[in-house]
Amino acid sequence: MASVSFEGVWKVFNTFVAIPNLDLNIKDGEFIVFVGPSGCGKTTTLRMLAGLETPTYGSIRIDDEDVTLTPPGRRDIAMVFQSYALYPHMSVRSNLSFGPEVRKESRSDLNNRVEKVANLVGLHGLLDRKPAELSGGQRQRVALGRALIREPRIFLLDEPLSNLDAGLRTHMRAEIADLQRRLGVTTVYVTHDQVEAMTMGHRIAVFDRGRILQVDTPAQLYRNPANKFVGTFIGSPGMNILPAELARDGALGRIKCLGSVFSVPAERFFTSTDLPSRVELGIRPDDLHWTKDAPSRCREHIFGTVRATETTGSETFVLVDVDGVEVNARFPSFADIRIGQKADLVFDPNDLHFFEPESGNTLRTEPARILEQQGV
Repeated sequence: MASVSFEGVWKVFNTFVAIPNLDLNIKDGEFIVFVGPSGCGKTTTLRMLAGLETPTYGSIRIDDEDVTLTPPGRRDIAMVFQSYALYPHMSVRSNLSFGPEVRKESRSDLNNRVEKVANLVGLHGLLDRKPAELSGGQRQRVALGRALIREPRIFLLDEPLSNLDAGLRTHMRAEIADLQRRLGVTTVYVTHDQVEAMTMGHRIAVFDRGRILQVDTPAQLYRNPANKFVGTFIGSPGMNILPAELARDGALGRIKCLGSVFSVPAERFFTSTDLPSRVELGIRPDDLHWTKDAPSRCREHIFGTVRATETTGSETFVLVDVDGVEVNARFPSFADIRIGQKADLVFDPNDLHFFEPESGNTLRTEPARILEQQGV
C-alpha cells in the first residue's frame, strides 16, 4: 500500500494544456475515483501516475519517493485498461502467470499464487479455458487477476467496466469495491459514469477541462457541491438550475424564482454580504416533491404543467413546465400523473443551492470549508 501526491503537475501536448497545475493527495489504502466528461483529463492524470505519460512540470510522489521520471516497471503499480488485452491463445492460468514469468520471478510458489488470485476474483474452475470460452465478466476478472498477481502498491483501473452490459456492470462494481476493501490496496479508478463513482469510491475527484473542481465523499459531493458543474454532473437526473433574483433583507435572503417568493437565513446560505442581484438556484429532483407525497417540512410551492414522465419502477421522474422553464421532480412510483396535467410541486428552502452566474461557484457557506480541507 502507498500514498500518492501530485504537486504542481502540468501536462502540455504541443500548445494544448491538458492538465494545468494539479495538486492532489491520495491516502494510503484509499479507493479514489476520477470522474468527469470525456476529455477532462482524468485518464491523462492516471497515465502520469502509471508512468505512461511524463509531466511537463511538477512532481509525482509515491510515499516519500519522487517517481516523476521513474519508468513504469519500477513503480510497483498494476493497471487494468478498458480493453481486457488478454492473450487469446493462452489459457486463463497462462494469462495470470505470464507477467511473473516474464519478470523471472520465483516459480516455486507461482502456481499457489495463481490459484489464490483465481479464487479471489472468482475464476476457480476456469483456469484451463481460453479467453474465447469466457463471458465478458469472466474476461474482466482475468484482467483484474493479472494485475492483482503482482501484489502492487497501487492499483489503477481505467474505465474497466465500459464494455460490459448494465446488469454485469452493477455486479462487477460491487465485486471490485469488495475486493479493494479486503485487500486494502490504494486504488485509483477512472470513469465517466457518475453512478459508478458514487457507489464505489471512498472519495471522488470531479474533473473538468483538466482541473479538479472538488474532491470529497459521495455524500458531500451530492449535498454540498462546490460549484454548478459538480451539482449538475453528480446525481441522476442532474440538479435543476433555475434563474432567480436575490435581495438581502436583514438576516434573511429573499428569493424570487418561478413566480414564488421565499426567504432563507442569509448567514447560513451566503458567504458574503455583497450578493449579486441575480443568481442561479439549484434544486435536485429528489428535493422537489409532488404535493400529495411531500414531507411536512416542504411548504414552498411552484406550479406547472407536466411535459413528460419517466418511470424506473421504484420512482417516477416528471418534467414540469413552470412559466416556460422545465424542472425535473421525483414522484412516487407509478404516480397518477399524466402529460398535460397541472402539477403542484413543493420544496424546503433548506435544500436549495445558489450559484454565482458568471463563475458558477457556490454562494453557500458549507462548501467553502470543504475546499479548504482538500488543499485543491
